[in-house]
Amino acid sequence: MIGENVGKKLNKYVEDYVVFDLETTGVSTKSDEVIEISAIKVSSGRVADEFSTLVNPLRPIPYQASRVNGITDSMVKNSPDFKAALGAFLDFTGNQVLVGHNIHTFDLKFIRRDAMNFWNMGIANDYVDTLPLARACLPKLKSYSLTNLASHYGIRVSDAHRALGDCRMNQQVFEHLGREIKNPAPEAGTAFTCPQCGQLMQRRKGRFGEFWGCTGFPDCRYTQNV
Repeated sequence: MIGENVGKKLNKYVEDYVVFDLETTGVSTKSDEVIEISAIKVSSGRVADEFSTLVNPLRPIPYQASRVNGITDSMVKNSPDFKAALGAFLDFTGNQVLVGHNIHTFDLKFIRRDAMNFWNMGIANDYVDTLPLARACLPKLKSYSLTNLASHYGIRVSDAHRALGDCRMNQQVFEHLGREIKNPAPEAGTAFTCPQCGQLMQRRKGRFGEFWGCTGFPDCRYTQNV
């Protein structure tokens, strides 16, 4: 949903959420555009609905982008522009928590930029980025790409680098990470949750030495001695 405030980053599992993914013409929020947006709505940990649309970027799609995601100019020719697609996506998500892989540094930057351009408003949904969540829960993995996480959990990798295919993989990965948070493996000694708000705790340094602090700070100020 759009609003005057920007949503907060959460470091925890939630049962009700919308996992989403974008495909773009490139990686720059200054010069590139969205060409596909997809989402899966989850209620009580179960898939409830799906949303997906190609997007006409109103400019040619670079060959390098088409090589990665397989989306071509002819495929998006009759698709909506991103103002219409983003409006439909926001109607689909409502005020649900957004979930995605590397969305903090990539996907959210695109939709925040365009929400501001179209409506002079921000994206007010709170969100969970599964990339840092996976790093905390699975500290010994060599790679935290979405496909590697799917392989780690025995999830079938299909339609990788297409938005809906990545959403389906990420939804299953997030459910597995939720179970990791509830029952962390011995090697994930840092993956335990705040007893007050349920977010991950993080080891920090203060004036009097190290301590555990909630990653929900400043909204949650719970601390614990090391």
